[in-house]
Amino acid sequence: MPQPSTPGSARPADPAAWTGRARWGRLADDMLRAVRPYASQEHAQIRLPGPASASGEWSDGLEGFARTFLLAAFRLRGEEGRDPHGFAEWYARGLAAGVDPESPERWPTFAEANQAKVEAASVALALHETRPWIWDRLSERTRAQLLDWLGLMVGTDMPQNNWIWFQGVTEAFARSVGGQWRQEDLDRTLATTEKWYQGGGWYSDGLTGGAHRNHDHYNGWAMHLYPLWFTRVLGEEAPAGLADRYRERLRLFLADWRHLVGGNGAPLFQGRSLTYRWAALAPLWTGTLFDANPLTPGETRGLAARTLSYFTENGALTGEGLLSLGWHRPFGGLLQVYSGPASPYWASKGFAGLLLPASHPVWTAEPEPLAVERGDFTRTLDGPGWLVTGTAADGVVRVVNHGGDHSDPARLWPDDPHYARLGYSTHATPEYPADAGAGAWEASATLVDAAGRAAHRRPVERLSLADGTGVSRSRAHWPVDTAGAAWDPFGGPPADFRTGPWLTVGSAVRGSVEVRVARVDPAAGEVPQARVRFGGWALPTGTEPVRETEAARAARVEAGSGTFADAPSDTPGHAEVASPGGLVSAVTDLGGLPLASVRSGTGCSPLAHHSATPLLTSSAAASPGTVYAAAVHLGAGTPAALPGVRTAWEPDGTARAEIRWPDGETHTVRLPAPPAA
Repeated sequence: MPQPSTPGSARPADPAAWTGRARWGRLADDMLRAVRPYASQEHAQIRLPGPASASGEWSDGLEGFARTFLLAAFRLRGEEGRDPHGFAEWYARGLAAGVDPESPERWPTFAEANQAKVEAASVALALHETRPWIWDRLSERTRAQLLDWLGLMVGTDMPQNNWIWFQGVTEAFARSVGGQWRQEDLDRTLATTEKWYQGGGWYSDGLTGGAHRNHDHYNGWAMHLYPLWFTRVLGEEAPAGLADRYRERLRLFLADWRHLVGGNGAPLFQGRSLTYRWAALAPLWTGTLFDANPLTPGETRGLAARTLSYFTENGALTGEGLLSLGWHRPFGGLLQVYSGPASPYWASKGFAGLLLPASHPVWTAEPEPLAVERGDFTRTLDGPGWLVTGTAADGVVRVVNHGGDHSDPARLWPDDPHYARLGYSTHATPEYPADAGAGAWEASATLVDAAGRAAHRRPVERLSLADGTGVSRSRAHWPVDTAGAAWDPFGGPPADFRTGPWLTVGSAVRGSVEVRVARVDPAAGEVPQARVRFGGWALPTGTEPVRETEAARAARVEAGSGTFADAPSDTPGHAEVASPGGLVSAVTDLGGLPLASVRSGTGCSPLAHHSATPLLTSSAAASPGTVYAAAVHLGAGTPAALPGVRTAWEPDGTARAEIRWPDGETHTVRLPAPPAA
């Protein structure tokens, strides 16, 4: 039996085990049967164990039904109705009870639970895919009641993000079977989608402050999936040319997306709803189904197998066969208020490949290497504002984030680990301390006040992004009251902050190394002086941090979930930590950051109970005339040589960092002064 891969390792234990369609089908069947003991008598509610979401248990029970129903639908359609486990009858019984207003198991209306709008879309898509085996066999009474329930979507206001498509696909299905729909709703959905498209295959998941700042996995598993499925449901009734438009956009997106999967199969750990796990495969399967996949069948097969293997071999499924709330193991830190026990079954979208027959090339072609295994690369993704590097030797993909942070640029926001970090990777994750009001340690360039608390970053202003370099600026700010603070990608209610200097941060990337530079400019505020701190990548460290000094071991405390302890490094100006799988995270001073230390975390990482982050800090308060610089590395082993940095000041006040890499290649990063107040 395949053994779990080590957290922080480059490759999964046995990806070849998941290249066959039959194995995927067996897993789908096992997952569907595993939820049955938690179903209500008539199957309309599937209430899995775990804490309820903010929507409550009633809504969560519908979520359990709808999301697993979509998985059953992919299974039934892919098998052309062959149904040895009786999924069609089982879910048809639940449908009848769920939409019967007199049933004790009835589903909430959209007025009673807004989340029901999300689940209605899964019900609609599942009914479309299983029409000959479920919809056509329902009683007239149940069909009428289903259309009455779905019809409540018509004309309703939708949150201005991917939710607009829940209305779009629900009304499209209703239209296809003689139910209620409204052309105005469909036209608005299509028009709004156009406003969110940025080009190059990238959508913003709605606008924040009127700007395209919301980038995450919803671009793939929602903003590309639902529009194409909308055309599939409508068939010949779909607007002319719409499917072709969406296909071309998905092709462009997948050309970027393939570079955001690590050699171990891990998707990029960035953005909200990460407990959906292999739902990240949804755009890949959608591209194949709709002839919009630029990847070869062999690369598609190999990538999908790697990703499914990554999660199944790292604890995504409990001993009872249920998807847990987390990434590997159960981990509450990465959840949102809308996350309930059945939320992880959004992963059903990652099984859309089961709609393809066993004879399809994606199930028969020889698996091919992933993009990161074919050679080192550097890509500049203008849509999200990311610099992306991948290294073939270790399979690690890294993103340096100088772009969208899911915040309104017109006001100060608290940071959320899913969007506000300077770096994201397939092999490293943010940290989630118990104090949600604390600023970042890992993957950061920040300012630290006299109490040792790090400034928050959002909103970030992108200044430049091109040719492997990026620059962004933010106003340092500290929450006044952190009591009861919680991670919130949407920012939460307006809060009070102490403000500090301007911080302008630049990056140049090559291979496993980012050269990070920063300048600090004073501004009127409550924190006029602060020290500069750069944080490297946080890595899982097994049972005990490795490459940690004796002083660090003495200082580290095991105080329960979400705690940290600091210790100085043995080497001035350099700190590093390593994972059990052989990855190294290191930071090396290239100017102005002589104090090196290691931050050890307990219960803060989605990957392991223990984690550690290397840090560099200035020895005094930031000086306006100083450019701070460091080399930040994540990869197998340590670099044989590091780049050098020379700084100069231009007449207009711009700080210029000239970076020379060991092979003689150069980058120039310019850090402009902030506008005068």
